[in-house]
Amino acid sequence: MAFVPSIINPLGQRLQGSCPINWSNKMQSVISYPDRGHWGDPKWRGNCSGRVYQDLFDQLQPKTFADPMVGSGTSVEVAKEMGIQAWGLDLHSGFNAIADSILLAVGQQVDLCVSHPPYGSMIKYSGSVWGSEPHPGDLSHCSSNEEFHEKMQLVLLNQRDATKPQGFYGTIIGDYRKAGTYTSYQAEMIARMPSSELAAVIIKQQHNCVSDARSYAKLTLPRIQHEYILLWQKKSAPILMLLGAMAKEQYARLTGTWKSIVGLVMQRLGGKANLDQIYHEVSRAAPNKLAENPNWKAKIRQVLNSTSLFRSSERGVWMLAA
Repeated sequence: MAFVPSIINPLGQRLQGSCPINWSNKMQSVISYPDRGHWGDPKWRGNCSGRVYQDLFDQLQPKTFADPMVGSGTSVEVAKEMGIQAWGLDLHSGFNAIADSILLAVGQQVDLCVSHPPYGSMIKYSGSVWGSEPHPGDLSHCSSNEEFHEKMQLVLLNQRDATKPQGFYGTIIGDYRKAGTYTSYQAEMIARMPSSELAAVIIKQQHNCVSDARSYAKLTLPRIQHEYILLWQKKSAPILMLLGAMAKEQYARLTGTWKSIVGLVMQRLGGKANLDQIYHEVSRAAPNKLAENPNWKAKIRQVLNSTSLFRSSERGVWMLAA
């Protein structure tokens, strides 16, 4: 059964500055739009329902909006119909969101900047939906998921740069399963962007997909019938400070990997072991990790002494904290 959001169009003043958003009576975190509306070109593959943008604009009340991957123009058509100054850019019209500055193309920072990129290689755009040849800047022609993730991070930082402080930037993205491998693009985007700016994750049910009419004889896992709308709210921190904070977050995750390795080893050892037992089990559990760090024994001792996950019950003996 489809989840239909309860939408109340705001009649009050537009949001100003850092005024907080009250989500309680407007757009909900699970949405469904079976009707795509009259905007854009329904024949454009992967076209998003105009209802998504209509309700986003109702929710956030932007005066200015930019879409760096406008496709058939749905988002900009909705924005202009609602009296919002809008700019639509796209690779098929000469704008490359990976390499070209959105801010320079638009000429000013906007209140809201939302992209709708390809979902990996699910739909090939240049050379198929538009143009006669694949374009090197087309995200749907990336050679690997890692290439897509890296380039999409640049796009999101580009969007952030084009957004006013306290404004919102974001993307609409789905997950992808191919040859038994599940790729969660939204999870990777969240991990690569500043956690302090993440404002909302909205789950949208998919409708009218080409795969809906297909039969998969060996399908053992659920079909993917959802997309995400990810929104970040830009803070006033300079970009170098922001990137520094992001680097610290990534380093913390790397340190967390060591904590997870030692924790798993302690579980295997029954929750209590001496250092020699821990060293031996780690050498068996994570040989690749040890090859990266010749001082791995010191790293294990550091992890044991620097977190509340572990405690020493007697000299040289460690156990998982209850």
